[in-house]
Amino acid sequence: MNLVEVESLSKTYGKGETAVHALKDVSFAVPKGEFVAIVGESGSGKTTLLNMLGALDRPQSGKVRIDGKDIFTMSEKALTVFRRRNIGFIFQSFNLIPELTVEQNMIFPVLLDYQKPDEAYLEELLEVLNLKERRHHLPSQLSGGQQQRVAIGRALMTRPSLILADEPTGNLDSANSQEVIALLKEASRKYEQTIIMITHNRSIAHATDRVLQVRDGMLTDLGRCAE
Repeated sequence: MNLVEVESLSKTYGKGETAVHALKDVSFAVPKGEFVAIVGESGSGKTTLLNMLGALDRPQSGKVRIDGKDIFTMSEKALTVFRRRNIGFIFQSFNLIPELTVEQNMIFPVLLDYQKPDEAYLEELLEVLNLKERRHHLPSQLSGGQQQRVAIGRALMTRPSLILADEPTGNLDSANSQEVIALLKEASRKYEQTIIMITHNRSIAHATDRVLQVRDGMLTDLGRCAE
Protein backbone atom coordinates (compact mmCIF):
# COMPACT_ATOMS: atom_id res chain seq x y z
CA MET A 1 0.00 0.00 0.00
CA ASN A 2 1.35 3.41 -0.97
CA LEU A 3 1.38 6.02 1.77
CA VAL A 4 2.58 8.82 -0.54
CA GLU A 5 1.47 9.31 -4.14
CA VAL A 6 2.77 12.21 -6.21
CA GLU A 7 1.16 12.88 -9.57
CA SER A 8 2.47 15.27 -12.26
CA LEU A 9 3.81 17.81 -9.75
CA SER A 10 5.10 21.05 -11.28
CA LYS A 11 6.35 24.28 -9.72
CA THR A 12 7.77 27.41 -11.35
CA TYR A 13 9.15 30.44 -9.56
CA GLY A 14 9.15 33.77 -11.40
CA LYS A 15 8.00 34.57 -14.92
CA GLY A 16 9.37 35.00 -18.41
CA GLU A 17 13.12 34.82 -18.92
CA THR A 18 13.79 34.75 -15.19
CA ALA A 19 11.44 31.82 -14.54
CA VAL A 20 12.92 28.89 -12.62
CA HIS A 21 11.24 25.55 -13.27
CA ALA A 22 11.87 23.93 -9.89
CA LEU A 23 9.77 20.83 -10.58
CA LYS A 24 8.73 19.45 -13.95
CA ASP A 25 5.92 16.90 -14.06
CA VAL A 26 7.23 14.81 -11.15
CA SER A 27 5.42 11.54 -10.32
CA PHE A 28 6.32 8.74 -7.89
CA ALA A 29 4.93 6.69 -5.02
CA VAL A 30 6.29 5.58 -1.65
CA PRO A 31 4.89 2.46 0.08
CA LYS A 32 4.12 2.52 3.78
CA GLY A 33 7.22 1.91 5.90
CA GLU A 34 9.76 2.64 3.16
CA PHE A 35 12.85 4.78 3.85
CA VAL A 36 13.61 6.84 0.73
CA ALA A 37 16.48 9.21 0.00
CA ILE A 38 16.21 12.10 -2.45
CA VAL A 39 19.56 13.22 -3.85
CA GLY A 40 20.51 16.06 -6.14
CA GLU A 41 22.74 19.09 -6.50
CA SER A 42 21.91 22.43 -4.89
CA GLY A 43 19.14 24.08 -6.90
CA SER A 44 18.02 20.78 -8.45
CA GLY A 45 14.51 21.03 -6.95
CA LYS A 46 14.75 18.45 -4.17
CA THR A 47 14.00 20.94 -1.35
CA THR A 48 11.04 22.28 -3.32
CA LEU A 49 9.79 18.71 -3.64
CA LEU A 50 10.15 18.06 0.09
CA ASN A 51 8.28 21.31 0.85
CA MET A 52 5.44 20.15 -1.41
CA LEU A 53 5.26 16.79 0.35
CA GLY A 54 5.04 18.61 3.68
CA ALA A 55 2.42 21.05 2.39
CA LEU A 56 4.78 23.95 3.16
CA ASP A 57 4.49 25.12 -0.45
CA ARG A 58 1.90 24.64 -3.18
CA PRO A 59 2.44 23.46 -6.77
CA GLN A 60 1.19 25.13 -9.94
CA SER A 61 -0.20 21.76 -10.99
CA GLY A 62 -0.27 18.17 -9.85
CA LYS A 63 -1.37 16.27 -6.76
CA VAL A 64 0.11 14.94 -3.54
CA ARG A 65 -1.84 12.22 -1.75
CA ILE A 66 -0.86 11.15 1.75
CA ASP A 67 -2.69 8.10 3.07
CA GLY A 68 -5.18 8.55 0.25
CA LYS A 69 -5.94 12.20 1.03
CA ASP A 70 -5.33 14.88 -1.62
CA ILE A 71 -3.67 17.43 0.65
CA PHE A 72 -4.00 20.44 -1.65
CA THR A 73 -7.78 20.19 -1.77
CA MET A 74 -7.96 20.81 1.99
CA SER A 75 -8.69 24.18 3.57
CA GLU A 76 -5.72 25.88 5.24
CA LYS A 77 -7.14 25.08 8.66
CA ALA A 78 -7.73 21.42 7.85
CA LEU A 79 -4.30 21.17 6.22
CA THR A 80 -2.60 22.62 9.30
CA VAL A 81 -4.25 20.03 11.53
CA PHE A 82 -3.50 17.21 9.06
CA ARG A 83 0.16 18.23 8.82
CA ARG A 84 0.51 18.46 12.60
CA ARG A 85 -0.95 14.99 13.14
CA ASN A 86 0.39 13.08 10.16
CA ILE A 87 3.75 14.58 9.17
CA GLY A 88 6.89 14.82 11.26
CA PHE A 89 9.72 17.17 10.24
CA ILE A 90 13.44 16.80 10.95
CA PHE A 91 15.63 19.76 9.97
CA GLN A 92 19.37 20.14 9.43
CA SER A 93 19.49 22.97 11.99
CA PHE A 94 17.55 20.91 14.61
CA ASN A 95 15.08 23.80 15.30
CA LEU A 96 14.76 22.97 18.99
CA ILE A 97 13.24 25.51 21.37
CA PRO A 98 16.22 26.70 23.46
CA GLU A 99 14.20 27.40 26.62
CA LEU A 100 12.70 23.89 26.72
CA THR A 101 14.32 20.70 28.00
CA VAL A 102 14.83 17.57 25.93
CA GLU A 103 11.59 16.08 27.23
CA GLN A 104 9.64 19.32 26.75
CA ASN A 105 10.91 19.70 23.17
CA MET A 106 9.84 16.16 22.35
CA ILE A 107 6.28 16.50 23.67
CA PHE A 108 5.77 20.06 22.37
CA PRO A 109 3.97 19.02 19.12
CA VAL A 110 1.55 16.88 21.14
CA LEU A 111 0.73 19.76 23.49
CA LEU A 112 0.37 22.06 20.48
CA ASP A 113 -2.40 19.76 19.29
CA TYR A 114 -4.10 19.99 22.72
CA GLN A 115 -3.43 16.31 23.35
CA LYS A 116 -2.00 14.51 26.38
CA PRO A 117 1.46 13.00 25.79
CA ASP A 118 1.72 9.22 25.90
CA GLU A 119 4.11 8.83 28.86
CA ALA A 120 4.95 5.20 28.08
CA TYR A 121 5.78 6.06 24.46
CA LEU A 122 7.88 9.03 25.61
CA GLU A 123 9.89 6.74 27.89
CA GLU A 124 10.33 4.27 25.03
CA LEU A 125 11.61 6.97 22.69
CA LEU A 126 13.99 8.37 25.31
CA GLU A 127 15.37 4.84 25.71
CA VAL A 128 15.66 4.16 21.97
CA LEU A 129 17.32 7.55 21.38
CA ASN A 130 19.64 7.14 24.38
CA LEU A 131 18.40 10.39 25.91
CA LYS A 132 17.09 9.24 29.30
CA GLU A 133 20.05 10.74 31.13
CA ARG A 134 19.59 14.01 29.22
CA ARG A 135 15.84 14.43 29.53
CA HIS A 136 16.09 17.55 31.73
CA HIS A 137 18.94 19.18 29.78
CA LEU A 138 18.50 22.24 27.57
CA PRO A 139 19.59 22.14 23.90
CA SER A 140 22.62 24.32 24.74
CA GLN A 141 23.83 21.56 27.05
CA LEU A 142 23.77 18.92 24.29
CA SER A 143 26.12 17.94 21.48
CA GLY A 144 25.00 18.26 17.86
CA GLY A 145 24.29 14.55 17.65
CA GLN A 146 22.21 14.64 20.82
CA GLN A 147 20.24 17.64 19.55
CA GLN A 148 19.45 15.80 16.33
CA ARG A 149 18.28 12.79 18.35
CA VAL A 150 15.91 15.11 20.23
CA ALA A 151 14.63 16.40 16.88
CA ILE A 152 14.01 12.81 15.76
CA GLY A 153 12.16 12.11 19.01
CA ARG A 154 10.02 15.20 18.50
CA ALA A 155 9.15 14.05 14.97
CA LEU A 156 8.23 10.57 16.22
CA MET A 157 6.24 11.68 19.27
CA THR A 158 3.00 12.35 17.41
CA ARG A 159 3.26 8.93 15.70
CA PRO A 160 3.07 10.49 12.22
CA SER A 161 2.61 8.26 9.21
CA LEU A 162 5.21 10.29 7.28
CA ILE A 163 8.54 11.79 8.36
CA LEU A 164 10.29 14.34 6.14
CA ALA A 165 13.98 14.86 6.88
CA ASP A 166 15.88 17.77 5.29
CA GLU A 167 19.63 17.04 5.40
CA PRO A 168 19.36 15.59 8.93
CA THR A 169 23.09 14.77 9.00
CA GLY A 170 24.26 18.01 7.37
CA ASN A 171 25.64 19.53 10.60
CA LEU A 172 27.02 16.28 12.04
CA ASP A 173 30.35 14.48 11.88
CA SER A 174 30.65 11.04 10.30
CA ALA A 175 30.07 9.02 13.49
CA ASN A 176 26.98 11.01 14.49
CA SER A 177 25.69 10.90 10.91
CA GLN A 178 25.81 7.11 10.88
CA GLU A 179 24.07 7.02 14.27
CA VAL A 180 21.25 9.28 13.09
CA ILE A 181 20.70 7.20 9.94
CA ALA A 182 20.64 4.02 12.05
CA LEU A 183 18.00 5.60 14.31
CA LEU A 184 15.87 6.61 11.33
CA LYS A 185 16.12 3.09 9.90
CA GLU A 186 15.07 1.67 13.26
CA ALA A 187 12.10 4.07 13.41
CA SER A 188 11.08 3.02 9.92
CA ARG A 189 11.14 -0.65 10.89
CA LYS A 190 9.93 -0.52 14.49
CA TYR A 191 7.18 2.10 14.15
CA GLU A 192 6.37 1.54 10.44
CA GLN A 193 7.20 5.16 9.66
CA THR A 194 7.51 6.19 6.05
CA ILE A 195 10.61 8.39 5.81
CA ILE A 196 11.62 10.64 2.92
CA MET A 197 15.04 12.23 3.38
CA ILE A 198 17.01 14.79 1.42
CA THR A 199 20.77 14.31 1.47
CA HIS A 200 23.86 15.38 -0.47
CA ASN A 201 25.77 12.42 0.92
CA ARG A 202 25.66 9.44 -1.45
CA SER A 203 26.89 6.97 1.17
CA ILE A 204 24.11 8.11 3.51
CA ALA A 205 21.60 7.77 0.67
CA HIS A 206 22.69 4.21 -0.03
CA ALA A 207 21.84 3.23 3.55
CA THR A 208 18.14 3.74 2.75
CA ASP A 209 15.70 1.43 0.95
CA ARG A 210 15.52 3.39 -2.29
CA VAL A 211 17.11 6.44 -3.89
CA LEU A 212 15.36 9.07 -6.01
CA GLN A 213 17.40 11.66 -7.89
CA VAL A 214 16.21 15.15 -8.78
CA ARG A 215 18.08 16.97 -11.55
CA ASP A 216 16.87 20.17 -13.20
CA GLY A 217 13.43 19.68 -11.69
CA MET A 218 13.00 16.15 -13.07
CA LEU A 219 12.93 12.99 -10.97
CA THR A 220 14.58 9.64 -11.68
CA ASP A 221 14.12 6.52 -9.57
CA LEU A 222 17.60 5.03 -9.06
CA GLY A 223 16.11 1.94 -7.45
CA ARG A 224 16.74 -0.09 -4.33
CA CYS A 225 20.20 -0.10 -2.87
CA ALA A 226 19.98 -1.14 0.79
CA GLU A 227 21.41 -4.44 1.92
